[in-house]
Amino acid sequence: MAAPHQPDLAVGTARPGLRAWQRAALAAYLAQPRRRDFLVTATPGSGKTTFALALARTLLDDRVVDRVIVVCPTDHLRTQWAEAAAALDLPLDGALTNAVGPVRPDLRGYVTTYAQVAAKPALHAARTAARRSLVILDEVHHAGDGLSWGEAVAAAFDLAPRRLCLTGTPFRTRPDERIPFVRYEPDADGGWRSAADFSYGYRDALRDGVVRPVVFAAYTGTSRWRNSAGEVIAASLSEQSTRSVEATAWRTALDPRGQWVPHVIAAMDERLTHLRRHGVPDAAGLVLASDQDTARDYAEIVERVTGETPVLILSEDPKASEKISAFTHGTQRMAVCVRMVSEGVDVPRAACLAWMTSYRTPLFFAQGVGRVVRARAAHEAATVFLPAVRPLLTLAAELEDDRNHVIPPPSDAAEDVLDVVRPEPEPGEQERSELVDADASFAHILHGGRAVMAAPLTEELSAEDEEYLGLPGILSPEQMAALLARRDAHARDRAAGSGPATDVDDGAPAGDTGAPVGWRAGAELRREVNRLVGVLAARTGTPHGRIHAELRRAVPGPASAAASAEVLEARRDHLMERLG
Repeated sequence: MAAPHQPDLAVGTARPGLRAWQRAALAAYLAQPRRRDFLVTATPGSGKTTFALALARTLLDDRVVDRVIVVCPTDHLRTQWAEAAAALDLPLDGALTNAVGPVRPDLRGYVTTYAQVAAKPALHAARTAARRSLVILDEVHHAGDGLSWGEAVAAAFDLAPRRLCLTGTPFRTRPDERIPFVRYEPDADGGWRSAADFSYGYRDALRDGVVRPVVFAAYTGTSRWRNSAGEVIAASLSEQSTRSVEATAWRTALDPRGQWVPHVIAAMDERLTHLRRHGVPDAAGLVLASDQDTARDYAEIVERVTGETPVLILSEDPKASEKISAFTHGTQRMAVCVRMVSEGVDVPRAACLAWMTSYRTPLFFAQGVGRVVRARAAHEAATVFLPAVRPLLTLAAELEDDRNHVIPPPSDAAEDVLDVVRPEPEPGEQERSELVDADASFAHILHGGRAVMAAPLTEELSAEDEEYLGLPGILSPEQMAALLARRDAHARDRAAGSGPATDVDDGAPAGDTGAPVGWRAGAELRREVNRLVGVLAARTGTPHGRIHAELRRAVPGPASAAASAEVLEARRDHLMERLG
């Protein structure tokens, strides 16, 4: 076997060259010529595919390997890998099935999926053993999606002389379900963490101009539902509550029959319109839904609010891959999807994401946000619209800070530490609940790990200033929040005009001490209380939930979402006194 040499880093004739991090990762790999397994963790959108194919081309040219096998999560990504490889004069079969035995002799390898490997691991083991193979495991955490998948990957590629593992986000696995070919190290909490051989985080990519800056726009609102006992419960997304109430309020807000969803879709449409008028004519948005039925409902809302039919991408649709490709290269404003566009799919023109799903694991969150961070031009920024619930705000702050290679597990030591993984349901969490309504309002943006409210602008911003909305360092965080809040009023009007108006008996929740306030009539008072809480939180550094709790002690009564007009007015006056 020939010893690998330091290659010409402008690998391939169809590419201008590699990015600095790709050159560094390639050099790190070549510095360990006898290493069989190599794990690269690189932030979504940074170019892991290009790096892997450059390495494959190098090892083929040096005759270290004779075949390249790529394993990825979905059929669409098979096509994406095959097309990228073809551009480097590295022909891979992107449609090879388990029913076909040998790889065509005129090809340098093939692309398959984890599901195909799990179906016939012995077949892939035979293909691997037939030629000296480099196996590229894309988004390798999928090998831990189930014990059978991990076992199949281990059996299929155990004899491969070279294995390259790729992931876009940090991952952890249970001690009894470690991912094959990944090296682990003990962490400070007594568990195990993956040990990457080369890491390239979001902060590095942002510094290098590889990804866009992200603005997280959090939307609060009041969810109202009727429980199985017939009681009407109301809760704000941003107020501190039990996990059970928080989960139901979140789920109710995402109900397509309420007003929260059309409001946020209208806000994202406003942002896309602004981008398209100021230098990004093909800017697009992704709406991420929890399931296929809800995705269909969201698509109808998008059409009603925007006047344009979105692209609906569902895994059961045999034309899903074609739709993704068409959307990637087209001009449609929005696409609604479940998981098809959450991982690995490259849609550079997607600049906005509406997080309308109950998924809240660090892995899925980072992958979802990764769909809108790929940079194309210096003036572009990404905007993620999300519910102002504690788990998502925590994940957004962690992604923004990019502070750890391995995300630490949540701690129960302090009451203000937020859960970031789905907890076990508390008693009553899964009980039947019936939507009454859900409204939405802009809450804040995240900047530097803190919530920035929409304070009044001291001076009017010009059209040129507004063009740079979302670029840190151009506008202050307060200006960005003020502009989003200003546009939010228009989004509220559009949402109210698009959704069905249903009159419901507005019974008062147990514990209310006063005449119940109609949810529409009290919306402005609640927004004013929430805004003042935000201003006080920003001024004092106190968490929002703690201020809400102090407010309820100072002005007794139910949570603001269910309080009477008199209680809301008293709380507003109390907050204004504290602010001076």
